[in-house]
Amino acid sequence: MKTLANILWLILGGLEAAIGYFTGALALCVTIIGIPWGLQVFKIGLLCLWPFGATVQDTEGLHGCIRVPMNVVWFIFGGAWAWLCHIFFGLLLCLIVVGIPWGKQHFKMARLSLAPFGKEVMLGL
Repeated sequence: MKTLANILWLILGGLEAAIGYFTGALALCVTIIGIPWGLQVFKIGLLCLWPFGATVQDTEGLHGCIRVPMNVVWFIFGGAWAWLCHIFFGLLLCLIVVGIPWGKQHFKMARLSLAPFGKEVMLGL
């Protein structure tokens, strides 16, 4: 069932969203200073490709103190807009009963796009 839902997701807009995220990530990675943020955008794009069955987990590591300032910069320069878009489409999809599973996936992406540093995407293939 997850595979069918993921295929429908890709056909009905997930592929276009992932391509947009990957294009933005490449643009960020062209500059040296944008590489950390570009990697986070790749992470969101990966989740956009196959959201059903994927989980977003918090990671623990030695670089924990840098997460907060990186997430603050992320939020100011684009994370808030990505979060708002995913919340909007999640709410829109949840208005109809059939769209609730897809709305939940948008909420998962909204949580990741709000503060991606310190999170890991585990695809459930």
